[in-house]
Amino acid sequence: MTYEDTAGPLPLVVVPGMLCDARLWNGIRFPEGHDVRHVALRRPDIGALADDVLASAPGPFVLVGLSLGAIVGFEVLRRAPRRVAGLCVMATNAGAPRREQYAAWRAMDGLIAAGRFEDVVEGTLPDMFPDRSPTPEGAWRYRAMARAVGATAARAQLAAQATRRDAADVLSTVRCPTVVLAGARDTLCPPAFHHAIADTVPGADLRLLPDAGHLLPLQRPEAVTAALRELVETVARTGPTAVGRTGSAAVARTAPATVARTGPTAAPRAFP
Repeated sequence: MTYEDTAGPLPLVVVPGMLCDARLWNGIRFPEGHDVRHVALRRPDIGALADDVLASAPGPFVLVGLSLGAIVGFEVLRRAPRRVAGLCVMATNAGAPRREQYAAWRAMDGLIAAGRFEDVVEGTLPDMFPDRSPTPEGAWRYRAMARAVGATAARAQLAAQATRRDAADVLSTVRCPTVVLAGARDTLCPPAFHHAIADTVPGADLRLLPDAGHLLPLQRPEAVTAALRELVETVARTGPTAVGRTGSAAVARTAPATVARTGPTAAPRAFP
């Protein structure tokens, strides 16, 4: 089934990052009339998680992913590019795992196995915020999500991280409208990562959000809302020309005047 076979607004399939759940998106005003389907990350393999995404909607959909959720989205594109009618990825990394990341994931898994899940939550918390400086409310919200995800799913997510691969080959073939969002003060997935993604996806719209860290839906909900609304409008306007074609994508790479283009604020950390 392709976009031309589907009538009405396409569903949005929304995938969070590690140690996050659907509450990550509570502040987002998703486009009216579109079914929103949240996919949890509970399996230890990127391919299996991509299959979960594909199973969540019977036909074409708009894919929205943050961090590990976007990495799962890259695998979805590898497996079923014609199912993805529009793409929004944020706070992520399209590269293959680095040696130090494998070591960090093993160390985190060892802590969780030893009953020290809270140590992992606290250790990752600063990376979620601009310049690694959490606010009290933001820290409370992150801890609540992480504890709801729990130790078992966290170990599965760490295992899944280790199965991902470089996505540059896939991204170069994307032909659907694509938006790439980055926090200008994200020390975990710095802006350079997102420049690389946008430079690889033909016609991608890159937006760097000032004063934002890693958890963009919590820290800049108005900007994420605007990007999603504009994306689905573009998908609806371009229709089947946005899916599976070999020409350029429908969205030009432009940034609003309020968006600052800056380099990374610090060295990337253990995940993603």
